[in-house]
Amino acid sequence: MDSGLTWIFLTVALAHFLALLSPGPDFVLVVKSAIKNDKSKAIGVAAGIASANAFYIALCLAGVGAILASSITIMIALKIIGGIFLVFLAVQALRTKKNDYADFGLDTTTNKNGHTTFVKEFATGFMSGALNPKNLLFYLSLFTVVLTNDVNLTFKISLGVWMTMVVFAWDTAVIFLLSTKKVRNQFTKSAFYIDKVTGAILGLVGLSIVRSALSK
Repeated sequence: MDSGLTWIFLTVALAHFLALLSPGPDFVLVVKSAIKNDKSKAIGVAAGIASANAFYIALCLAGVGAILASSITIMIALKIIGGIFLVFLAVQALRTKKNDYADFGLDTTTNKNGHTTFVKEFATGFMSGALNPKNLLFYLSLFTVVLTNDVNLTFKISLGVWMTMVVFAWDTAVIFLLSTKKVRNQFTKSAFYIDKVTGAILGLVGLSIVRSALSK
């Protein structure tokens, strides 16, 4: 892998992972499932969310690539829009108040739900990921960096597979870690600060994308 592709991979992979660290609707769903269900069933949520992410990644690769390849102007415009979106996410994270994280202190007295199944949890996770418009916008903003004629399809697919696997691995790790009361309470205390740091870095990545687009 040459230096250019390495830079692209590291930039997209870092921004993607930082976005995972920032608590959102999918994260809350994962935590709730971990609390209410056995791990073997809660993993269904992680698989569903990862599948929804894979679906949006595939849409970006299949639908946006041809448009970008046909117009440099559109490519530059989408890079600017994508970078601005990342900055928008950063501003949201930086403006959030500490008491907005109180919802992560979920009720831990609920009994484990024995009526659900892996398939039901998978469907819930998939719908959560698919109905969250931020997921599509986020991947679109990231893939504007790589959807160019200079980047081959194999690299793009490999990057998509990597991000899908990271989503599943992260959510699965969250399920195993936050299924214990001690770790969950500690995360609740740290979520505010984690969101601030990751938000700031996402903002820098977004500004970097906008700058690179404007320099073309």
